[in-house]
Amino acid sequence: MAQPPPETRTLPNPPTDGITSLSYIPPGQSSSHLASTSWDGSLRIHDTSSLTHVMSQNLEAGPLLSLATPAGGSVWTGGLDGSVRKFDVSTSTSKIIGVHSGGEQSSDTEPKIACSCLSSMDGIVGSGDGTIVASAGWDGKFYLWDSRRSPGSPAATVKLPGKAFSMDSVDGKRVVIATSGRRTCIIDVRMPADEDASAKIVLDRESSLKYQTRTVRFFPDGKGLAMGSIEGRVAIEFLDEIGVESGKKKYAFKCHRAGDTVYPVNAIAFHPQLGTFATGGCDGTVVTWDGLNKKKLTTLPKFATSIAALAFNHNGTELAIASSYTFEEGEREHPRDEIFVREILDHECKPKSSK
Repeated sequence: MAQPPPETRTLPNPPTDGITSLSYIPPGQSSSHLASTSWDGSLRIHDTSSLTHVMSQNLEAGPLLSLATPAGGSVWTGGLDGSVRKFDVSTSTSKIIGVHSGGEQSSDTEPKIACSCLSSMDGIVGSGDGTIVASAGWDGKFYLWDSRRSPGSPAATVKLPGKAFSMDSVDGKRVVIATSGRRTCIIDVRMPADEDASAKIVLDRESSLKYQTRTVRFFPDGKGLAMGSIEGRVAIEFLDEIGVESGKKKYAFKCHRAGDTVYPVNAIAFHPQLGTFATGGCDGTVVTWDGLNKKKLTTLPKFATSIAALAFNHNGTELAIASSYTFEEGEREHPRDEIFVREILDHECKPKSSK
């Protein structure tokens, strides 16, 4: 007898404006604590096991566009005002670590340009306590921040080929960034003990997707990439083939479509143990996929509006879902912004046979 689908649970006191990011706080702090950011300028933390609202904090940074939850109990945010802030959950205090601006260096005196992406760098030497995070912004800059340094002094800086739209890292040594102009960059980060950090672009190429990339994520093992575009399409690429025009393993597939209507793919989240992934689109659906075997696994019941963000917890038993209008159709009446959590059953994410 088939197991009934799990109940989708709603978290209380959701953001009051568009939800931009979701991330579970690492185990050792609280594995059921989920952080979220929003255009309402708030950082929120919920306990998904008890379905309770733990805290909200307005960081006075304007809309918050990005979020990272490294080890060590801190939460980092990137704001529309260009700020990169480190928030200490235990003391409810925050400090500005750096600023994105239009100048050659991060500076408090330059015009502020949005910090659109953040990524934890827990694999890098010296960041076991979550002191190092990478950021990228609409100023076309990548920064590596070490909170032990003087505020506003990045450990490394790289000029990108365009505005940063999405970024990810799984090992703290390589960072992938999707930028304007349909560029995909991979940055190699080095931080030897007792030496200055370095970062450089080792790959800069045009995306295989014909339209703007909305989201990019590394495979959990770091061997490949999944990229989602505004044209309702996901591309799967493997690092050992990137740069090879006739790569045999790479492919792309259509998704989040209804007849002739094409919806952007806003979010991709990988199951941390199984290597399968979920996508969320402006059609209000969440779909799980087996990318290696090119198979669709399941489609969750449709939500009231766009899926803006997704996050698996650290053992993959739970998926957090932000149902939040992303203004793909401009200003209009829309359902209220909500964060849902749902238990994930084995068959919904377990890889299928390639046969």
